[in-house]
Amino acid sequence: MTVNVGMFIPREVTGASSPVLRGALAKMEREGLDHVCAVDHVSFHSGWGQDGLMEAMALAMLNESLPVYVGVYLLALRQPVTVARQLAQFALRAPGRLTLGIGVGGEDRREVAMCGVDPRTRGRRTDECMEVIRALMGGDRVSYRGRFFGIEDAKISPAPVPAVPLVVGGRDPRVLERAGRLGDGWLGIWSTPEKFAERLAAVHAAAAAAGRTDVEWEHGMQIWCGLGSTPERARQHVAPAMEDMYRTPFERFARYTPCGTPAEVAAYLKPYVSAGCGTFNLTAPTEHWEESVEGLAEVRRLLNG
Repeated sequence: MTVNVGMFIPREVTGASSPVLRGALAKMEREGLDHVCAVDHVSFHSGWGQDGLMEAMALAMLNESLPVYVGVYLLALRQPVTVARQLAQFALRAPGRLTLGIGVGGEDRREVAMCGVDPRTRGRRTDECMEVIRALMGGDRVSYRGRFFGIEDAKISPAPVPAVPLVVGGRDPRVLERAGRLGDGWLGIWSTPEKFAERLAAVHAAAAAAGRTDVEWEHGMQIWCGLGSTPERARQHVAPAMEDMYRTPFERFARYTPCGTPAEVAAYLKPYVSAGCGTFNLTAPTEHWEESVEGLAEVRRLLNG
């Protein structure tokens, strides 16, 4: 099995001009990374964010071959027919190059509330959105009546071909059930390899209970990692970046955050592969973004060696 490895755009490149970003994407492609990752936040903690699907389309237009993985899209904040149209439009311009990771958020509940959504309803809204989008992506006319969304005789044409994979991210048991019942895969985070395998079994059990026996699963993990000549030097890059992002001491993340050379990071990731993980979405802050690309490309080579 080939292990796919992609990376999130380094922070120092996200606000750069299009030529700089185009060059960064070209380097990722040359080095052999499988995809580039985009985040989705409306207003995270201090107000930072970017629209995941708009960013994904921009990345796809700046590089004509590198696939894009949105990890993860806050679907509960959106109207499902609108999202279905966005997915169809993406598929028209860049067919087969988008994977939509779907999550409910949670690290900053204010972000959800400021969008007019009760944070307590995120999961149920996500379920309804996924049900509507799945039906619309089949190309049929859809009528749907749920608690949060009512759709009458809706149709999205042309339907995405191939269909955009919907991969459900999170750890809660309800997330695992959602992934099995409605997803094309599960995307883990903050998980040991043992827990990954356990949760993956729960996803497959939920799929079997829903009568889904022919899914071409795309299971993955999102992991921050530190790259450097020693674990200590690697930690100097990743720890402050994570603390700035999550407003939480690094010690809470340390056990889930491999630090060291590419060989040490690859050794940390291999047990996840044995547990059923086929895709890694990695974030690796370094002093210079080129080091992140080169280091993660080496991690990929080692995982597939």
